[in-house]
Amino acid sequence: MQPDDLPPAKFNTSIPTAARMYDYYLGGKDNFAADRAAVEELDKVVPSTRALAINNRRFMQRAVRVLAEDHGIRQFVDHGSGLPTQNNVHQVAKQVTADPRVVYIDIDPLVSVHGRALLVEDERTTTVIEADMRDTNTIFAHPDTQRLIDFSQPVGVLFNSVFHCIPDSETNGPPAVVRQVTERLVPGSYLVMCQLVSEDPEIRDFVTNFMDQATHGNWGRVRQEKDVAEWFEGMDILEPGLVEVSTWRPDDEAAPKQQTSEWIEFGGVARLR
Repeated sequence: MQPDDLPPAKFNTSIPTAARMYDYYLGGKDNFAADRAAVEELDKVVPSTRALAINNRRFMQRAVRVLAEDHGIRQFVDHGSGLPTQNNVHQVAKQVTADPRVVYIDIDPLVSVHGRALLVEDERTTTVIEADMRDTNTIFAHPDTQRLIDFSQPVGVLFNSVFHCIPDSETNGPPAVVRQVTERLVPGSYLVMCQLVSEDPEIRDFVTNFMDQATHGNWGRVRQEKDVAEWFEGMDILEPGLVEVSTWRPDDEAAPKQQTSEWIEFGGVARLR
């Protein structure tokens, strides 16, 4: 099924979404004219965004491989997973272990449609849940989550480039979501977290306002490195610490690095005590 064939009642193609814009940046085909137009406007001010999206995806892949290979993680929950592309979490983990169990979560209904179609052959060990990442009660109680994830054992939880999509809130902003998730995990579980940051207030304000208007309020804000660091408090952060993600354990010296600095993906991986 192609994007333009989807029924308009379920998919509002005139409103860009972060997932479909990200898909376009990665060279995908599951996006619409509104998503592409938003990308074009965003690139006028922050032209490094395509490279940033690619480097962020590679960071996710390296982090999953490290957790599976070096730390024995066999089950993952990927919040805000986005549209399926090459080398998804379950595919990376399968390079290390035969049957990783993976729950993908995204609020975009297009992700659910394409994800479920893609994962038909892996439905015994993977699933896609259409849900807001802030609704942790629903996610953890979902029958598919309960079927696939054994919460008495360590879990790898991903919030990869998604927290900028939700606003600050005492009850369901990023720190609250992290707390609600970690309360359900056993020691030895791991969190992979990063988000868009800038130390330039003009960039932060422009991108935050642009994306908020473009997505009709389905956006949070571009934050600062110090904000991301707060989410990791009380955890043991793996080397090399919290960094611009293209520098997190690169595969080799020739691996692409983020070349511009108007905004970056900043984060890391941490173990729960």
